[in-house]
Amino acid sequence: MPAIMNAPSPLSIAAVERETRLSKDVLRVWEKRYGFPTPERDANGERCYPREQVERLRLMKRLMDQGLRPGRLARLPAGELAALLARAPAAPGRDAGQENAPLDDLLATLERDPATLQDALQQHLVRQGLDRFVEDIAAPLTAAVGTGWQEGRFDVADEHFYTEVMTRVLRQAIAALPAAGRAPKILLTTLAGETHGLGLMMAEALLALDDASCISLGTDTPLPSILRAAAMHEADIVALSFSAAYPRRQLAASLQELRALLPPQVALWAGGAGIGGLAPIDNLVLLPTLDSGRQALARWRDGAS
Repeated sequence: MPAIMNAPSPLSIAAVERETRLSKDVLRVWEKRYGFPTPERDANGERCYPREQVERLRLMKRLMDQGLRPGRLARLPAGELAALLARAPAAPGRDAGQENAPLDDLLATLERDPATLQDALQQHLVRQGLDRFVEDIAAPLTAAVGTGWQEGRFDVADEHFYTEVMTRVLRQAIAALPAAGRAPKILLTTLAGETHGLGLMMAEALLALDDASCISLGTDTPLPSILRAAAMHEADIVALSFSAAYPRRQLAASLQELRALLPPQVALWAGGAGIGGLAPIDNLVLLPTLDSGRQALARWRDGAS
């Protein structure tokens, strides 16, 4: 009677992280976003991954290193991934002097020499000025770091480090601006539960450059505190930022509630990646881009004159 071969034991999430160089956070995000991998659960309720899924993850990581996106790769079986890898070039091509070269260089700095990232960012800031730095470096680089984390290029620690460094650079640049001398007074914050603040800081930088009086509360501010601060500072505008991570089911209801509680003469603005696809709300100004905030400021001033 032939010997019965036991199937290889599933691997823990820590073991998969070591074997594939995909972080635990990335594995969990992919599971939720793409429906792959589909881990089993061990006796303690912890994730464990069948070997065939680990092999697919390993192939996906190699293809991502060639520049392919995980959303497409997650749908392919191991055989197609292997065939795709066999046809892939050795490294993604890039023409020298392309528009994305500064961003690619900064991403490489974060990946390989993070201690020098702040100096590199400050050099760009000095060369370009705060206006162009925010629009051409800070905004697209922040999006690229987020994508890099989703795709496994960066660990969550890398993303947190980047956020701290960019926050420091922007805060110093804003502090160096002359005191604003013109209306409106804009109160900037995020709602409770929204801890992502880089978008808010970029908006503050551009509005301050246009001589608006910006009052920042930082992130994660409860609604009653926003109302109190708006009254105390006699704000003309309350501006909120929403990242893509903010729960969409809460977004419209939260904005409608705040709009109803604010005095009618106080404008309410909402911007950031999280507002994409949001239906219009009465007396709410949606700001899908950084530049749309400056346009809204110009319209407010035209209406107030």
